[in-house]
Amino acid sequence: MPIDEKSAAPLLQRLKKYRPDWLTVLLLALIVYLWFRPPAWVSDLSQPAPEAGAVLLSGETVDLRQWRGKVVLVNFWATWCPYCRHEMPAMEAFYRDYREKGFEILALSSDDEEKTVREFLAQENYTFPVAMGSAELSRGFGSPTRLPTSFVIDKQGRIRHKIAGQVHYGRLKGLVEPLLREP
Repeated sequence: MPIDEKSAAPLLQRLKKYRPDWLTVLLLALIVYLWFRPPAWVSDLSQPAPEAGAVLLSGETVDLRQWRGKVVLVNFWATWCPYCRHEMPAMEAFYRDYREKGFEILALSSDDEEKTVREFLAQENYTFPVAMGSAELSRGFGSPTRLPTSFVIDKQGRIRHKIAGQVHYGRLKGLVEPLLREP
């Protein structure tokens, strides 16, 4: 049912006079902050990374042992996970900025269809290494129960951090840079 100008006029006048109270502004600011800086629980660990390998979507086979001497982010994600999709641009930017400094990513998709993953990556133009996840890889990292979950592995092949939740550029920088400086 269309609204005529005469019946909408009182509503428009009230909206023009509306001034949000401080609590409304605070809640809106909190929502915006959490969207761009999502909460994540970071656990500091020091345990050996599993000696696992994966076949990337590119066809190349990688083994975490071949990346010793680099800091590696292993990320469990899925295309249907909105939080995973939200963190991907930050991961891509960090990968492009730090790859030449000794940083790698292994993104392990929990999707059922490889085609879905390929289409998503092509559409978004992501360049970091991606493989389809497996039960073996998942078990090697303690069988993460929520997505996204990421693990930061140091140059010696030890899991140093577990991130349950979204990563963002600043969080990655704070966790990865100190490990890149280690011998």
